[in-house]
Amino acid sequence: MNKFFKMLGLIVLLSFSFIYTEKTVMVVKEYDQIMIKIKEKASLYKSEKVDALVYKNTIIPGIKKETIDINKSYKEMKQYGSYDERLIVYKKHRLNTSIDSNLDKYIISGNKNKNMISLIFLVENNDNINKIFEILNKYNIKGTFFINSNYLEKNNTKILNLIKNNHTIGNLSYKRDYTNSNFSWIDTVIRKVFKQKKGYCFMEKEKEKDIKICSDNTNYTIKANVINKNQYIETKKLISSGTLLVYEINKELENELSLIINFINSKGYLIKNLEEHLSE
Repeated sequence: MNKFFKMLGLIVLLSFSFIYTEKTVMVVKEYDQIMIKIKEKASLYKSEKVDALVYKNTIIPGIKKETIDINKSYKEMKQYGSYDERLIVYKKHRLNTSIDSNLDKYIISGNKNKNMISLIFLVENNDNINKIFEILNKYNIKGTFFINSNYLEKNNTKILNLIKNNHTIGNLSYKRDYTNSNFSWIDTVIRKVFKQKKGYCFMEKEKEKDIKICSDNTNYTIKANVINKNQYIETKKLISSGTLLVYEINKELENELSLIINFINSKGYLIKNLEEHLSE
């Protein structure tokens, strides 16, 4: 019996010791300057939720509300040894309506609150993207290249290089026909072989069968008009926050792309690839 009470007393003592130690750690943590600065940042940080906007068969992406994950941020900075805003960990909260749950809708724009624009290039057959790639690199801009099956077959190393340089690759299937079996082949190469996380289709007009295939294969579908001539002039007419600018590759575009980029920059817009522009 005495052994029982001694053992019980030891367990109670250890329990109290554990609780006391845990509370002491919590108190110390709360008064740590790193924690204090993180909490100050969290109290000032504001991020409003904006649901995706659906109108008939079209959709514009939303923006998820973000809050600062105080404990994870503290853990990261404590390991680093000091407060550093680059190590702040954010957590996003679900939207009621998002593009992820509406893949059967056509994306016609990015969210206007993000002040972004995307440059999209349609690459078919024997198009030469070297000059376009060179100009984008010069300005440190990431674009989006939609490719067809013929181009991918002949230029897979070049496409892999685009992905490695953080450009986004879209799928034009064979002659922009998504009912063609080449769609699945390109989709597999882009997402499984080249490891791009998301897939994208492109259409100028609504096509019920095509968008169903894209949706069933968890691809987002972009719908926009293509600028194939007077690119600089047409860009100036179309530009606004969220605009998806789509170009056919030709000599005129090669000559005017720098002008286009400088004009967009002068208006204060950020030029981002589709993956970043459409992220919620």
